[in-house]
Parts: sequence; structure tokens; C-alpha cells
Amino acid sequence: MRNKRLLIVLVGALIFGVLAAVSVSKYLSSAQAYTKSLNKVAVAKVAIPIGSKIVAEQIMVVQFPKESTPDGAYESAEKLAGRVAVVNIAAREPITEARLAAEGTAAGLSAVIPEGYRAMTVKVDDAAGISGFIQPGTMVDVVVTIDPAEGVASRQDPVSKIVLQNIKVLASGQNIDKPENEREAQSVKSVTLQVTPEQSEKLALAANEGKLSLIMRNQIDQGDEQTPGVRKRNLLSGDMAMPAPEPGSLKSEQPKSEAKPVRRSAPAAKPAAAPAPQPTPRASVEMIEGAKKRSVEFP
Repeated sequence: MRNKRLLIVLVGALIFGVLAAVSVSKYLSSAQAYTKSLNKVAVAKVAIPIGSKIVAEQIMVVQFPKESTPDGAYESAEKLAGRVAVVNIAAREPITEARLAAEGTAAGLSAVIPEGYRAMTVKVDDAAGISGFIQPGTMVDVVVTIDPAEGVASRQDPVSKIVLQNIKVLASGQNIDKPENEREAQSVKSVTLQVTPEQSEKLALAANEGKLSLIMRNQIDQGDEQTPGVRKRNLLSGDMAMPAPEPGSLKSEQPKSEAKPVRRSAPAAKPAAAPAPQPTPRASVEMIEGAKKRSVEFP
């Protein structure tokens, strides 16, 4: 009896051992297959601000699934050391080629200027700088108020005109990065704009000959508005009242203002004259007297 029980225990242990061995083997096989499907990806160990040069201590290497590996990712920190970030890179965020300036680019403002563009600084005050709400990354239009005529006698009719549209702000004062609290205004005396060489010539002439003002745009509003400009004599002509749009709404979503036709009431028709009363018919009798015939009416 004891031998039979011992045999049953041994058989059971052998079965459980075989099952455990098979399970462990499958687990190790799947873990090995999963490891083979991983890629090494360099990510930021700490936040890397825009325009700064990356050092090896700011980078660590982690495992990413092949399907989730971003395009342009790096496998080691050595290849990233000395490169300059053109955007803010958050901690634990993969560092890709699209987030870096070209090799050999110096750190600072020059690293964030795209090829074919220039950085130009203009003076602003609280009014021209929209009370300090213009920050790096803001899109603005540039308006100049200038007297187009020459001669002292003709300086009576200045004109205000938009000369540049959809211009990106690269720096606000000496700061090329957005502040931590973007809702708070920061008073600055100058802003640096990203312009093409042709736009820089126009901006330099406008700043020298007139007074500049900056107009903030919605980030997703890329429309090109062609305006004739406004002269001093046109200010007293007034303007039409427009419905106030909802904050952040697109132009296509705003209600269209349509002029309603004025209905003029037709002149009142004169009342028709009452018809004259018809005389009441009177009773009559026809009388024959010999060869004569006559009618006799009774009252």
C-alpha cells in the first residue's frame, strides 16, 4: 500500500516537473523573442531646452519595440553629444534627427533659424509689443504708420499699412524659450523676428521711416489678408459693426454678416369715394286715353 502511494506521488511530481519545465521553456523562448524585437533608443534623461548643446550626461538608452521606434532615432549617446536641439525636448522623450540642428551648428539663436531665413530684431514698447504677450513662437503681422509723401508741406495724411504677414517670433528680449507661465505677460523692449532676406529689407526701411506695431495672430490662421491701408482722412468715415467671434474660432466658423434689405412701406391708398345713392324706384301705372298713352307715377 505504501509503495503504491509512493508511486502515485512520484508520478505526480514527475508530471508537475515536466509541466513546469515546459512552461519555463516557453517563457524563456517568448522573452528571448521579445528581446530580439526591441531596439535601443536614446532618450533625454532630463529636459533639454531649445538652442542648447546636448551632452552625454543628458542622455540614456532604453529599449523600444521595433514597431514603436520613432523615425530618425539614435541608438547611443555618443552620436548625440555636441548636437544642438531646435525644439524643447522633455525628459524621457526620444531624441530624433528632426529635433536637432545640422551637425556643426553652434548653440544659441542661430541654431533655430531655418535655412534661407534670417533673424532681425525690432524695438517695441508695451503698445507695439501687445503688452508683453508676444513670446517666442508667436505669429504676428507687422504694421507701419508712415507718411508716404515727401516735403514738410505734405505731411498731413499719414498711412497705416500691413507690410509683413505671418511672421514668427524667434525671441522675446533675450529669451529664445517660452516662459513657464505663458499666461503672464513679460515686458520687453525688443523682439526678434524670423524673416526672409527680402522681408528684412522691407522691415528695415519700415522701422527707419515710420513707426512699427505688431499684431498677434492665431497660430493656425495662415490666411493672407490684402488690405488697401488706412489714411488719416479715412478715419472719420466710420466702420461697420461686426459680430464678435468666439475665442479661438476660425474665420470659416464665424457667422457671415449680411446686409438686410430695408423694407419700405408702400404709401397708404386713398379711400375710394362712396358711390352716390341710387334713387328709390317709384310705382307707375300706364294709362291709355283714346289714341294717347301716358304713364302716371304714384308718390
